[in-house]
Amino acid sequence: MLHRLNNEEETCAFAAKLASGLKPGDTVALTGELGAGKSVFARALMRSLGVTDEALPSPTFALIQTYQGRGCMVAHMDWYRLETASETETLGVREYLAPPWISIIEWPERAPGLLPPDVRRITLTTVLDHPDARLLLIAD
Repeated sequence: MLHRLNNEEETCAFAAKLASGLKPGDTVALTGELGAGKSVFARALMRSLGVTDEALPSPTFALIQTYQGRGCMVAHMDWYRLETASETETLGVREYLAPPWISIIEWPERAPGLLPPDVRRITLTTVLDHPDARLLLIAD
């Protein structure tokens, strides 16, 4: 299903709607080019899951950031710098793909074989004629 989000406010509202249906053990995989809005969407999703930490930095260098949410733990992962699936596996990511964790993964295409079968796949793309807008595709 394809959605047009015209600004950051609409992106955050969409993330909140998605978050309301997530439960421990769920994984959300965010795909898109650099600057497509993956980190913005991930932060909005985490806020909607009850993460109250002041700063929510992108885990580009840390690779995995963990947080306490409302009734769950949240793992935000960024696999951009990883070269192979085995490199990703050595991080112990599988433990974050089960309860009590809700996992949000940016750049999941770096290790698609590690994703659970019921992963929610979301692709974000920019809209050429509107710099604040994004197209969001949820794959079935």
